[in-house]
Amino acid sequence: MTRSRKAIVVGSSSGIGRSVALNLALDGWDVLVHGYHKVKATEELAEVIKTLGQDSASLLANLAEASEVNRLVDQAWNKWGGLDAWLHLAGADILTGNSRHADFQEKLQSLWNVDVMSTISACRQVGQLMKARGGGSIVTMGWDQAETGMEGDSGELFAATKGAVMAFTRSLSLSLSPVVRVNCIAPGWIKTAWGDDAPEVWQQRVLRETPLRRWGLPEDIAAACKFLVSHEASFMTGQIIRVNGGAVR
Repeated sequence: MTRSRKAIVVGSSSGIGRSVALNLALDGWDVLVHGYHKVKATEELAEVIKTLGQDSASLLANLAEASEVNRLVDQAWNKWGGLDAWLHLAGADILTGNSRHADFQEKLQSLWNVDVMSTISACRQVGQLMKARGGGSIVTMGWDQAETGMEGDSGELFAATKGAVMAFTRSLSLSLSPVVRVNCIAPGWIKTAWGDDAPEVWQQRVLRETPLRRWGLPEDIAAACKFLVSHEASFMTGQIIRVNGGAVR
């Protein structure tokens, strides 16, 4: 009997991460799910994955704290004695909820801690463990406009932080080659919580800037992630994969 592949999706309590975790489980992966604030949603996702016939567990960690990131790596790696894939998709939410009222510096600090520092710390640690074990795949989360820029506070914040993640991904891929593959997904306009309630001017901007004339869906990102951690992507590393409906900026 073929051994089930093992993965964790960091940041999978909702939105894109949840879709990625479910897609991997449907493809025969055992999947650990991670959350922090949405405890019930994270636990429920683990149970759904089990109903699909795959093993799962929910892990909770505050990615803004370095000690919590270290603990998450230890727990995830030791759960099954190793992992085949680490998908680090979590990001600080500065667009919805109370965080949208924070000032620029507070938002920057939150994004830097959660999006940048946790990605660098966790992926470096996991990368070394995978390298010692003999193989594995890491996927990080970037942004398609990080390299070209977008006006406004949010554009500046996400360009700085996601640009850092994308640059780190390229370098980590070189550090871990040829044993571990490291790639980055750079989404365009994906309809998650913010997109559901975005004002009409933003709805029209999305259609204007996207050649395929629609919002992307979490399932679109999930399909790309599943491909990147699969054997079909075995000759891909150090790549920034834009999943953005053809937008060219």
